[in-house]
Amino acid sequence: MRPGEERRMSEQDREREEFLRVARTARDAAAGLAPLPRAAKDAALHAIADALVAEAARIIKANEADVARARENGTPEYMIDRLSLSAERIAAVAEAVREVAALPDPVGETVRGNVLPNGLELRQIRVPLGVVGIIYEGRPNVTVDAAALCLKSGNVAMLRGSSSAYESNSVLVAVMQEALRGTDVPGDAVQLVPGTSRESVKHLMRARGLVDVLIPRGGASLINSVVEESTVPVIETGVGNCSVYVDAAADLDVALDILVNSKTQRPSVCNAAETFLVHADVADAFVPRALAALKEKGVTVHGDERIRSLGDGVVEATEDDWYAEYLSLDIAARVVGSLDDAVAHIRRYGSGHTEAIVTTSQSAARRFTSLVDSAAVMVNASTRFTDGGEFGFGAEIGISTQKLHARGPMGLPELTSTKYVVTGDGHLRGA
Repeated sequence: MRPGEERRMSEQDREREEFLRVARTARDAAAGLAPLPRAAKDAALHAIADALVAEAARIIKANEADVARARENGTPEYMIDRLSLSAERIAAVAEAVREVAALPDPVGETVRGNVLPNGLELRQIRVPLGVVGIIYEGRPNVTVDAAALCLKSGNVAMLRGSSSAYESNSVLVAVMQEALRGTDVPGDAVQLVPGTSRESVKHLMRARGLVDVLIPRGGASLINSVVEESTVPVIETGVGNCSVYVDAAADLDVALDILVNSKTQRPSVCNAAETFLVHADVADAFVPRALAALKEKGVTVHGDERIRSLGDGVVEATEDDWYAEYLSLDIAARVVGSLDDAVAHIRRYGSGHTEAIVTTSQSAARRFTSLVDSAAVMVNASTRFTDGGEFGFGAEIGISTQKLHARGPMGLPELTSTKYVVTGDGHLRGA
C-alpha cells in the first residue's frame, strides 16, 4: 500500500460508517413518522417555519461563508445569486413551508376499495414511501422545500445538496431538527448526508435497504449519473427538451404568443421551450414573425436550412442542437412537412417532458396528443404551465419524465406508495 493510502482508506471508512449511522437513524425515524396524523405533521411544519425566521441570522452567517467561498472559486454571478440567502428569502421559504402544511394530506387516502364476492373488504390506501433521498444542486432553499414535502407525506428526508452550499444546508437541517424535537414528529426525520465528497453521494446511491427511493434534481449530467450508478430505485426529474409545434391550421397570432412565452418567460427552467417546429404550409407566413419576435427578446435561433432562408441572424443547427436543453436564450427551429414529421422529431430528440401544439383543428390536436409520448402535452397553451402549482397540486418535488410510479409534476400523492388492507371475518381460503 502506497504512503497515504492507508490514511485515505480509513477516512473513507469513517465517512461510510457515519453515513450508515445517519441512514439507520433515518430508517428508525421513518417508522415513527409514518403513522402520525395530519395535525401532528402540520404542527411540525409550522414549528419549522417559525424556527427558520427566528434563526435567520444564524442561517445567513453560514450562507455568507458559502457565498464567499463560491466567489473565491470564480463561480458565475447567476449561480451565486441562486446560492444566496437573505432575511427576505428565508421568510419566503418559511411561508412556502406553511403553504405545504395547508395542503391535503395524502396518507391514508383510499385509492380504491370494494367488497369481494366472498365478503372480504378490500382497500388500497396511500402510505409513505419511507426514506426519500434527494440529490440536488445549488439552491439551499431546496433543502427546506424537499424536507417539508417529505414530512407532509410521512417520509423521512435524506438530503444531499451541492458541496457549494454545505454550510448553509448544515445549519438549515440543524434548525429543522431542533424545531422538530419540540413536536410529535421525530427530530431525526430530516437528515443531511454527511460529507462533501463524491463518495458521500455514492453511499446514498448504494444504500439499498436503508433508502427507499432517490430523486435527483438538477441538470442532465447529475440525473444520468444517479440513474446509471444507483442501486436504490430512482425517480428521474427535470431534464426538459420541450417543443412547440405550429400546425398548418394554427392561429398564427396565438402561435407567436405561445412560442415567445414558452421560450422567454423564464428560460432557465425545465419547462421552457427549447425547440419550435413549424408546418411547411405556414412557414413563410410564420417564421419571419417568429424570428423577429424572438430576436427582440434576445433569443438566438439555431435553425435548419429552411428556417435560415426565412430570416437573418439564424445560426446553423447541428445534430446536438436538436437534443439540447439550453436553459438559456437559445432555441432550435425546424420546418416539418406534416404533423407526423413533428411527432417523429419529438420522439427522436425530446426528453419526454412537455410538448405543445398550436392548432385550430380538433383532429390535429387529438392526433398530436395521442402520438406524443411525454409527461405533459399542451394544446394551444404554453409549455410553461407544466408545474405543480399551475396544475393546482400545490408544491412539487420535481417533474418526473419517467413512466413508472410518477409522471409529470410530483406533488404530495406522488411521494406515496400504496398498500392493501384486507378485512375479513374469520375468512379462510379453500382450494
